[in-house]
Amino acid sequence: MTTERWTSATVYPDMWTDPDHDPREALAKPVGEKETLWNYLRHYRITLEMKCDGLDAEQLARRSVPPSTMSLLGLVRHLAHVEQSWFRRVLRGQADTPKLFGKSEENPDADFDGAVADPAVVEAAWATWRREVTAADQWLAELPEEELGRTVLRGSDEIPVRDVLVHMVEEYARHVGHADLLRECIDGRVGQ
Repeated sequence: MTTERWTSATVYPDMWTDPDHDPREALAKPVGEKETLWNYLRHYRITLEMKCDGLDAEQLARRSVPPSTMSLLGLVRHLAHVEQSWFRRVLRGQADTPKLFGKSEENPDADFDGAVADPAVVEAAWATWRREVTAADQWLAELPEEELGRTVLRGSDEIPVRDVLVHMVEEYARHVGHADLLRECIDGRVGQ
């Protein structure tokens, strides 16, 4: 069965939606390095939400690109884990915070494996992701720009705060690219 490609955009056929309805501000004019990084991070977070919008639990949990274990719901859970890991465990120094979704060295794919077609699992994943995004944004709001070069510990490695923020942008950019393909395979919807 071939899925028909489509978009809700009428102005630019390669976009997800028309510019007047797009909540992202990719071309906003932030001032300073912190605001620029934060703006890109917000942009990709919103894009993740847009790529999942309008799908039911079965569609969100569908592994639409076999043999990959990825699903849109798995990505939401994974990115909640990423937010928690970098912002709470590394940047805030709360290394003892239990990892989300039972993720461990023995079960490294727990965030994807537990992404099942259950509305309660979907609701919990979004609530967890939003909670972690809110916590990260609160931390970023309080971060003075001059502290971007300060280092934090990740295990025994010292990493500049700036590098963590760049990594977060990269992490979202990569996974939003995955979300593009996953969504197109589910219902044919395309667009940036």
